[in-house]
Parts: sequence; C-alpha cells; structure tokens
Amino acid sequence: MHLCHFAPLLQGGPHVLVSLVAALTGLALQRDLGGDFYQVLGMFANVPPFLCPPRFRYYQNVCTQSYSYVWWDWARWEREIDWMALSGINLALAFTGQEAIWQRVYLSLGLNQSEIDEYFTGPAFLAWNRMGNLHKWAGPLPHAWNLKQLYLQYRILERMRSLGMIPVLPAFAGHVPQGILRVFPRVNVTRLGSWGNFDCSYSCSYLLDPQDPMFQVIGTLFLKELIKEFGTDHIYSADTFNEMRPLSSDPAYLSGVSAAVFISMTGADPRALWLMQGWLFHHQPDFWQPAQVRALLQGVPLGRMIVLDLAAESAPVYLWTESFYGQPFIWCMLHNFGGNHGLFGAVESVNHGPSDARHFPNSTMVGTGLTPEGIEQNDVMYELMNELGWRWEPLDLPLWIANYAERRYGAKNARAIGAWQLLLHSVYNCSGPCVNHNHSPLVHRPSLRMNTELWYNKSDVYEAWHLLVGAAEELGASPLFRYDLVDVTRQAMQQLVGDYYLEIKQAFQSHSLPDLLTAGGVLVYDLLPELDSLLSSDSHFLLGRWLEEAQAMATSDKEAELYDLNARNQLTLWGPTGNILDYANKEFGGLVLDYYGVRWSLFVSALVESLNTGTPFHQDQFNQAVFQVERGFIYNGKRYSSKPVGDTLEIVRKIFLKYYPGCMQRIRMGAA
Repeated sequence: MHLCHFAPLLQGGPHVLVSLVAALTGLALQRDLGGDFYQVLGMFANVPPFLCPPRFRYYQNVCTQSYSYVWWDWARWEREIDWMALSGINLALAFTGQEAIWQRVYLSLGLNQSEIDEYFTGPAFLAWNRMGNLHKWAGPLPHAWNLKQLYLQYRILERMRSLGMIPVLPAFAGHVPQGILRVFPRVNVTRLGSWGNFDCSYSCSYLLDPQDPMFQVIGTLFLKELIKEFGTDHIYSADTFNEMRPLSSDPAYLSGVSAAVFISMTGADPRALWLMQGWLFHHQPDFWQPAQVRALLQGVPLGRMIVLDLAAESAPVYLWTESFYGQPFIWCMLHNFGGNHGLFGAVESVNHGPSDARHFPNSTMVGTGLTPEGIEQNDVMYELMNELGWRWEPLDLPLWIANYAERRYGAKNARAIGAWQLLLHSVYNCSGPCVNHNHSPLVHRPSLRMNTELWYNKSDVYEAWHLLVGAAEELGASPLFRYDLVDVTRQAMQQLVGDYYLEIKQAFQSHSLPDLLTAGGVLVYDLLPELDSLLSSDSHFLLGRWLEEAQAMATSDKEAELYDLNARNQLTLWGPTGNILDYANKEFGGLVLDYYGVRWSLFVSALVESLNTGTPFHQDQFNQAVFQVERGFIYNGKRYSSKPVGDTLEIVRKIFLKYYPGCMQRIRMGAA
C-alpha cells in the first residue's frame, strides 16, 4: 500500500492514523504507543505531494441515499464510513437529515404543515425529491423520521471529519413546494415537465426563476441554517436539471440558473465550492449541446465547481466537452443502476479510463470516484476502482485478480483463482457503452419480447461456478467465499432462467403444449424455488432483512406500515402504477418466490390456456392481471425472515448436481 494512502488522513489528527494502523495490523489501541509510532507518523507526513495521485477520491451517487442507505442505523453507517477511510475515500456526500432543515425553512417562510407534507416524498424516494423529480409520492414524511435522521447526521459528520474526509452537504437547486405560490403570490416560478412516467400529481416540479429575488432568499436561508446546525467543509451539491429538460436552451438562461445556484451558496459561505453530477449531459444529449453545456458550467467561476463525470467508464463526457470547458472534474465509475444484483463490470474501461483522462489534452481531472446508484454487490469492481484511485497507470489485471482472490479468502487456491480469471474475462469485461441494469427475464414482468442478450460467454460463468464448487472444501469456512459462491450460483441460475424462457417462448410459438408444460414446469416449480432457497441461506440476499430494517426505523405502527410500503414499492412497481417497473429489482430470498415466481407462474398459465383454447395471448390483458399480483405483494403484509435458513454449501451442491450437467449440454448443443 502506498504511503500516500495515509497522508490525507493526517488532517484528522494523529489519532486518526493510530486508529487506521491498528485496524490494519490488529494492534490494540493504547494511549501510549511509544516514540517509534510517531516516527512512522512523521514518515507519512513527509510524503511529497507530487508522488500522490489526484486530490480527490470521491464516493456516492445522490440515488445511493435511497437505493441502499435509506434504512441504515448508526451501526451500519459506522461500518461504511470506516470502509471508506480504509479505501482512501476523502470526499463523500453527507445528505442525511436535510429534510429537518428544510422543514424549518419552509415553516419560517410561512408554509403550513399540510403544504410541506404535500411536498416531501416517502423515505425510499427522497433522492428524487431532493433533485426535483418527485413530490408527495409514498409520503407524508413523518416528523419522527426527520428527527432521527437529524441526529444520525451529527454522527455521520463527526465520524467522516474525524477520519479526514470532506463531507459534501446539500444546497438549494431552485425547486420549491407549490405552497410557496400561496405565501408569495408574485414569485416567478415555472413548472418543469413530468418525470419517470409520473403525472403532475407527483412530478412537474416548480422551479424558481434565477432572477427572482426569492431564489437567493431561500437558497441562502437554507444553507445558513444547515451550516449553523452541522458546520461546513465548504463543498456543496445541487442538481437543478437531473433528467429534466430546462425550459430554455438559451445559453444566457442556463448560465443564469447556474450563477443563481452558486450565488445562493456564496451568500451563506463565501468559500463555497459546487459539486455537480454531470449525468444530465449524458442523459439528454439532444438538449445539452456544446453551447448549452458551456453556458451552464461557465455560469460559475472556473475552479469553483467540480463536475462528477458520473458514468465515465461507459459514457465519458469530458471527451466531448474539452474537459468540461475548464471546470475541474472527477472521473467516476457508475457501474450499477437501482442496486440490481447481477455480476457485471467493465474492467478494461475502468482500468484504463482514469489514466487516459489524466493524459487528455488540457485535462482538468482532479480525482476518481465511485458513483453507483446502489451498493452491496460486485465487490471486486469497487475494490479495483479504489485501488486505481492510487495508481498513475493501469494495472496488470490477471495478476491483480489472482492476488484479489487470495486476499479475499485468506488462502491461495488454484480453483478459486481460476474461477476469478474466467469471471474477469467474461462477465466483468463488458466493452462498449454497457452498464449494469439487469435485463434478465427473471426480474422483469414476463412477455414474449424479453431481452436475453448477454455481453459474455455463458460457459465461462458455468465453469467458474464449477471451480468454486470444487474449492468449497478448502475455502468453505470463509464468509466471503460463501457469499461469492451464492452470487456466482445465482448468476448461473439467472442464465438458466433465460434459457428456459426461450424454450417456453419457442414451445408456445410452435404450438407445442408438452414442451411448454415441461419448460414452464421446470422453471416455476423447481428452478425458481431452488434459487429462492439458495438466496434465503445468505443474510445478504434476504427480503426480510430489507423489510425489517425499514420497520425498525418506525416509532409507531402507522410509520411501520408506511415504511414497509416504501420498501416493497421501490423494489417492484416504483410508483403507484408501475411507473418505473422493476428498475430497482433485487434477487432476494422471498422476493424470488412470492413476486417473480408468482408472475412467471401466471405467465406460463396464460400461455397454456391460450394453446388449450386456441385464443391469442394478449400482453395488455396479461399486464392488467399481473399488475394485481404485483400490487398485492406490496400490500399483503406478509412477514419474511431476516435470518438465513439452510446450509449454503449443501444447497449449492444440490443445485450444482441437478443443473450443471444440463448447463454444459446446452452449451454444447448450441455450439453444434
């Protein structure tokens, strides 16, 4: 590990490095460590800056707050922040608790509580309320929620700062509740368009005109109140046009908006620096042409904004914006959408991307970052990206992955290394503009037009599965090995679901009822129950844990019911009518059987009935019927275990013996 890794932590004081070294070496923490330790401290303090990589190693996506962190207590936050420190992260969002501050601000401006309740969403959707995409949906936000999050933020900030990190606080982006119009009837607001298939009951946010005096009043008032509560490290985040088309493409309008946002920051903190997600430029490239991008970015003085090139591993924006027209930027790996499970990575792009960006002509790159929408999957990609934050040049990936397997399991095992080599060159080697938004038929509403394309050779995953099963006797005691064994088995079974879906589709289209019954029966009555059993054996893949964490945040039965609805809806319908259906899909034990499995059973039954009666299969009619199943899952109130059930290794062996020979036979038949 490079000495530079520790240098930034010194700003947190010697105790920070004491804690870190103890964690790495297993030393017991003592007040009197002796002179030798402080000689080591001096060695770290004298690391020349030019030997270190770019300034920032950033972490988080605004969406991560809702997809992954929403139900976290302090114990879980503490583990995450410690992991951040050990990974060298020194810049991270700290968005928790802001609704309590906004509540005060809105009340002080004259809004009543019902108007505020009409604005805030439920907890699982606050990320999009904060970016102006949504209001009201899955709310109202309980007062107890705001208080608990406020006190949680105190601890988050104290821990981050004590470890030498820079917390990024929220700022005003220009979106306001409708109640502002009642209190200030002459205020100049315009309404943005709808978002995410929601109608204006829940979207179409109100945006203050940048020239309206209330823009500065509200923006500065909020930030002053926030700083009074939490202190500041002078970096703030705000996203005005996240996935929303501005009202005008006039460069003067766009530069006026960004200037207004920045002035509202400096009105409260003259040293303010704006951190902005650059996703909008990639998401709507037809609108964000060079003139528009330049205007928005240069409405802020050069050097007073940092842009997150949010998905640089698949769609780097710095390349066509001349390095963001002079504003500093951070090269980020987005990697994951919605917290989906599924093995995925673009290792070659990630390995070479940061180095290429640093060598780009007139590069303004100032760091690297991790910006997944959801975490707790694909650990290997985040470990790789964290290491690249400390490297000037690309890694030797085959060597790195072999060392990774040995470090991860605490032993050198040829089968495990071989499995990771196969995974590295297949499922983790997506090339081109690809991102991990799981399109497997397993986790989407069934139809006869489902995407089964893969970017890799399925046989590599099956063979990696074979090797890991063979390594289980030696490595099975390792929790990380067991997790990876579940994950790779899950991926193999996900592939099998795609195969059986194609057989079901072919049987239906060729009017072969026996083949349809065979393929559909295996899928519904064996494969999916076996997958559910596998996932239920590991605490990381439990629906019950997700739901229990949500309900644990509640202070009353009414709150618990609201949080349960939030948690279930986000995973499934993502809105009242399936507005962003299955976007945040997860392969959880309990969810596979009672949600995905029931949908697939209904689909197979509908196809069988169609063949039996000679009537056409109508997707619209099926969608209406399956919607009742999906909605029923959200409101059924069924309890799920938050504790794993069964012996993971035995379950994997059973599944492997049953399905692996068939996997390879299918591969050989396809090749023939």
